[in-house]
Amino acid sequence: MAAILTITLNPTIDVFGEAEKVRPTHKVRLKDTSFEPGGGGINVARVIAALGGEVEALALSGWEMGAFLGRLLKDEGIPWTPIAMEGETRVALMVHDQSTGLEYRFLPEGPEVHAHEIDACAEAILRKKEGYVVASGSLPRGAPADSYVRLAKAAAANGLPFVLDSSGAALKAALQHGGIHLVKPSLSELESLAGHELDAPGIEAAARAIITAGQARMVAVTLGADGAVLATPDRVLRLPAMAVEVRSAVGAGDSFLGAMVWALSQGWDIEQAFLLGMAAGAAATGNPGTSLCRKEDVFSLFERAGGRRPG
Repeated sequence: MAAILTITLNPTIDVFGEAEKVRPTHKVRLKDTSFEPGGGGINVARVIAALGGEVEALALSGWEMGAFLGRLLKDEGIPWTPIAMEGETRVALMVHDQSTGLEYRFLPEGPEVHAHEIDACAEAILRKKEGYVVASGSLPRGAPADSYVRLAKAAAANGLPFVLDSSGAALKAALQHGGIHLVKPSLSELESLAGHELDAPGIEAAARAIITAGQARMVAVTLGADGAVLATPDRVLRLPAMAVEVRSAVGAGDSFLGAMVWALSQGWDIEQAFLLGMAAGAAATGNPGTSLCRKEDVFSLFERAGGRRPG
């Protein structure tokens, strides 16, 4: 299997289109419509592939839309392992209203997923013998709260670093289990874990507390326009957001995580990997709709910020 395996338990077909004006009741006709594979782990895989990394996407897949998802991934040259589920893979819609510049995002909750389908994903992880495992995205409806714990245990059984980007009860359960290599909460997710709002010192303290408790080895907290914080066992790094024209926030967090994990898998030091993640997140916001970051944009921003590629 590939060097980096990404896991998506709630994948999507992302449909994007341009509308002259979004109005109630009237037909809203879309132009320049595109279809892209989506969902947290799949987006991470697409970023890693764009940067030239070896990656495989493992995702729950259902019926006709699941087959379409596989075709879209194949078109991008991304190997994938579908895990059959009983329900249909969901379809999400994003519309850009040209009259206001606003984006409208419609995200169905998706099919109900059962414990045995999560366990099938864990069994697939057990066949992986090297590299990173990255699980990203919200839990699908009906999935047990310990779903990511099951996946983390499978990765740990083969000594594989487990990376997690999720939220709510699923994130809390995984952290309580512990042993995560890298976790990437947003500020709102970290505040939910802490139980209160956090100022700058509080963010660092909360991230350090996760490490001290043995829940994760590294904590990357994304702060939107305020940049990001990375806590490790021996330091806390803070980077400002990179200045770009923001055209869409879709996929910025996945781009950050994909680039950072790719860099770590290539043996980059933590500071440069963190900076590359920041560059990828910024590059994603400069693209419209559901488009993710482009390699040339990522490295341009990275080098402009003083980044140095190894070797």
